[in-house]
Amino acid sequence: MTVRVLLADDQTLVREAFAMLVESAPDMEVVGQAATGREAARLAAATRADLVVMDLRMPDLDGIEATRLIAANEDLAGVRVLVLTTYDTDENIVEALRAGASGFLVKDTRPAELLDAIRTVAAGEALLSPGPTARLIARFLRSPSAPVTGGGPECLSQREREVLALVARGLNNTEIAGTLGLSPLTAKTHVSRIMGKLGVRDRAQLVVVAYESGVVTPGTS
Repeated sequence: MTVRVLLADDQTLVREAFAMLVESAPDMEVVGQAATGREAARLAAATRADLVVMDLRMPDLDGIEATRLIAANEDLAGVRVLVLTTYDTDENIVEALRAGASGFLVKDTRPAELLDAIRTVAAGEALLSPGPTARLIARFLRSPSAPVTGGGPECLSQREREVLALVARGLNNTEIAGTLGLSPLTAKTHVSRIMGKLGVRDRAQLVVVAYESGVVTPGTS
C-alpha cells in the first residue's frame, strides 16, 4: 500500500528536499505541497492524503490551527498529521498534539528515521521524538486545558485503564500483550475500544488523555 503524503512547510527548499526523500521510498508518494497552514488544510481535503508532514511555523495559518482544521473535518478522519519542529523544546508541540497531531519529530532527524516515522504514523501509531518526551509530559501537567475527548477515563474498566497507562508509556500492542499476559489481538481490541470510549482518533491522543487525567504521572514505570 502506498502512503500518500502532503508536505506543508513555508520554505521551498525544505519542501523540495522532503519531496525528494519521500519519492525515493517505493511505498510513498507526494500528492501535494503547501506553503501555508490554510493551503495545507485545503490540500488535505483536495488530495485525500493519508498523512500530512506539517511544519508548525507558517504564515497565514500556523501548523497548529491547520492541524485542528484537519482533525475537525469528519471527511478527513483518516488523515494523520506528523509535526516537524525546528527545536525539540518548541512550546507549541503540546498544543499540536491536543489539536490532533499524531506525533512529532525534530527537523534534524535522519532521513531514514523520517521515512520510518511516516510509515508509523500512517499506520495509526503514535510517534513522539524520544528526546523531548519527558519535557512534553511535564508541560502537559503545567498547562491544563479542556480535554480533547468525548469521555473521561472514569468510563473505562480497570483492565482498560491498565492498557491506557501502557499506551502512555509508549508500548505497542505486542508489548502490552506481553506485559498483561494477553494475546496481541486482545490488546489491539482493548486499545480500539478505549479510543471509542474516549472519542479520540489515535494513540497520540490517548497519551494526552492519560497524562492530563492523571491515569499516568511522570516517573510512572
